[in-house]
Amino acid sequence: MPKEELTNKEVLSGVVVITSKDTVQHQGISLTMEGSVNLQLSAKSVGVFEAFYNSVKPIQIINSTIEMVKPGKLPSGKTEIPFEFPLHMKGNKVLYETYHGVFVNIQYTLRCDMRRSLLAKDLTKTCEFIVHSLSQKGKLLPSPVDFTITPETLQNVKERASLPKFLIRGHLNSTNCVITQPLTGELVVESAEAAVKSIELQLVRVETCGCAEGYARDATEIQNIQIADGDVCRGLPIPIYMVFPRLFTCPTLETTNFKVEFEVNIVVLLHDDHLITENFPLKLCRM
Repeated sequence: MPKEELTNKEVLSGVVVITSKDTVQHQGISLTMEGSVNLQLSAKSVGVFEAFYNSVKPIQIINSTIEMVKPGKLPSGKTEIPFEFPLHMKGNKVLYETYHGVFVNIQYTLRCDMRRSLLAKDLTKTCEFIVHSLSQKGKLLPSPVDFTITPETLQNVKERASLPKFLIRGHLNSTNCVITQPLTGELVVESAEAAVKSIELQLVRVETCGCAEGYARDATEIQNIQIADGDVCRGLPIPIYMVFPRLFTCPTLETTNFKVEFEVNIVVLLHDDHLITENFPLKLCRM
């Protein structure tokens, strides 16, 4: 039962609880702390970077074991064994923040093992603990962004002439975001020839894995929030508000082997099934 959330200068502390009806004979009880970064390629990149599998194995951040109890017997009933485990990195490794992604996973676990005699099966219990990176020093400078979306501002459009005319304005209060605070802003549909069907905010993770042979960059959706439904009133300010989900986001991270970045898309769907998307890169940090 460890304390669940840690920053990277703390001690992991808790209690191992063993409950048994009878006396338990054992060959020792140990605790193992492990932390690693697991990288994998998307299906579209596998053939391109065959060398990737040989050069990028899981990156081990922490791996240490402590012996809690020497071989002996535990009495029947409930036994509690307190522990303290300092967070010591391997060599010059950095303790990255816990992050559950698609192609990049940063995870920390604590495993308790009770070794028993040959005739009895060893007992193992594993639980995950969460690591937060240290807060950045200094003040975060806001970076407000004003945007205007018209048929002329869109990129990757084949038949611009066939698009209905529209004008959408708005702003994001900052694209430099504190991970514990919401992304905020405002959007106004000034005019649109076609009826609006839906307006959505899409949070996207951009994960880059690589080695000397090349890099594979993949963008996947984390969450999608509808901020307007139906043909909205023209000129009406619509609030933009999105909370960053815990574990599925982390402070923007860039290392030699991998990168974790985030973007937000403002998606407007018109009734004739035209899809309008405006993309904004975000920088997340912990303050």
